[in-house]
Amino acid sequence: MTPGRYGLSVYKGDSARWLFTLWADGGRLIPTDLSTVTVTAQIRTRPAGSLVLQLAPVVTLPNSIAIALEPADTAALPTTAAWDLQLAYASGDVQTVLSGPVNATTDVTRAAP
Repeated sequence: MTPGRYGLSVYKGDSARWLFTLWADGGRLIPTDLSTVTVTAQIRTRPAGSLVLQLAPVVTLPNSIAIALEPADTAALPTTAAWDLQLAYASGDVQTVLSGPVNATTDVTRAAP
């Protein structure tokens, strides 16, 4: 299965939050069961590039995944990068459900000296 495409756009130094809801069917009637799934996500300089940030997805059953970045996380991001979100099932199957670019806009305001 080809992962869905979702780009992350952030403003450096700001908090960022996303909530993803996964469905097992196109009609969005059957929630994806995440009860036995390990969810991982990373931001890298590019696909197969150096690790920039290991994300900490939080699962809310039955089918929601929240990802949050703190200001220090977004401040450290390169201007462009790549990310994806993977599900690892107890059976050993792995499925990448989302992937895309990461675009970080450099902020203007800085703390006063």
